Amino acid sequence: MRITKFSIVSAIIVLAFSCNGPASAIDFYTGSLLGYNGGHGLQVNSTLGNFAKDFPFKVKLSVGYVSRSPGNALDARKIFINNNTNGTPKAKGWVWDFRMDLLYPVAWFSMKRSFLYLGPRYDFFTGYFSYIGGNEEFDVSARNWGWGIGLEMYFAMSSQIDLVFSTGLDYFLPATFHGHDTSYSPNGQTINGREDYTYKDADKAINQPDFEYRIMIGFNFVL
Repeated sequence: MRITKFSIVSAIIVLAFSCNGPASAIDFYTGSLLGYNGGHGLQVNSTLGNFAKDFPFKVKLSVGYVSRSPGNALDARKIFINNNTNGTPKAKGWVWDFRMDLLYPVAWFSMKRSFLYLGPRYDFFTGYFSYIGGNEEFDVSARNWGWGIGLEMYFAMSSQIDLVFSTGLDYFLPATFHGHDTSYSPNGQTINGREDYTYKDADKAINQPDFEYRIMIGFNFVL
């Protein structure tokens, strides 16, 4: 449902932009970024500006994929499955990252095209754990709302291509962990918990997004 809300908001924004003034007055560009965002990742985005008279912000919608450490495989097994120790642990984690930002032009560091940005985030985190020879595997997932702030800098390479540097900091709220048939929630509610483990134990074992520094580089293409 939350993805649907994100899509609806995006569609409304695009529709509103298409109905405001001559098309030539609207800035529209799309691009991609590579770098570190709580892990190594890729982001694709679209940005719109000059769509309303005297509105000082550009609006940027982004979707990203990040590969990140899922956490401690041995502790995850104890907290979500059982106390078995057989098998060789194997783990991987990833995040689907959705974000919307308002970009405000600032004249920092003597750069004419730099933008301060701020906006909400919504992450889909998944950690995959398997134990080779132990006949066990499971996912742990969390869905995290957050906010972020940062700075982007654009450098023209041609009339239609910009080199982009982006850096910032995101903060994500604690979220419920779901794994196997067990869940641990920040409010203390536990479903099918193992032994006396709590949300604090699960949060320590699982590497869900929290404070995340990001630094990325890429390109924008003017359309």
